[in-house]
Amino acid sequence: MTGRALRANAEPASLAGRRGPIVLKLGGSVIRSAELPSWLDAIAAAHAPIVVVPGGGALADEVRACQAKLGFGDPAAHRMALLAMDQLAWAVAGLRQGFQVGATEEDLHGALERGLVAVWAPYALIAERTDIEESWRITSDSLALWLARRLGARACYLIKSIARRQQKRTSAAQLARDGIVDEAFPSMFAEASVPAVLLGRGDQPGFAAALSGADPIGTEID
Repeated sequence: MTGRALRANAEPASLAGRRGPIVLKLGGSVIRSAELPSWLDAIAAAHAPIVVVPGGGALADEVRACQAKLGFGDPAAHRMALLAMDQLAWAVAGLRQGFQVGATEEDLHGALERGLVAVWAPYALIAERTDIEESWRITSDSLALWLARRLGARACYLIKSIARRQQKRTSAAQLARDGIVDEAFPSMFAEASVPAVLLGRGDQPGFAAALSGADPIGTEID
């Protein structure tokens, strides 16, 4: 058995009560930051099956700017923002060996079964759905929760380029009010029934240690 396969099958003590992969939303601002390499290293070294959900970053910001200038509607902007996430999925996967892009649930499960880190390109799975609002109220934050529920994830981590307050818990509603997550996040969180944790700048070592069985890190969302 290869080291990558061992990695995917290991069970961190801190999450041993739940099964399924970990869904990890990697914020677009993180992808543009100097901390990206250390986050990718922590993800690659984690003893757990991980699905990365990239934010849209600067590409999604450009969609917003184009919409304001050209005047196309939210349905078009929604699809363009999904394509922005797709492009950053390929960018993230291209930075490390052992990372593989997947568009469907079958793709993602297949990558995990091969001991790889799966990186979600959401357009194919999301664009034509009628049960997901086509507006800026929903971003990659809520889509990460949606995917976590679909995959039966044991947890959903939100990695943000913020100086995280050193508090053990906070509410989804408060995060939305503070602009840290999107407007739809509180209702999506309630529906998902998946534990969610907020991480920020400098949390890479603690995140890697927690997935190896050390004490949990981050701010739990309730």
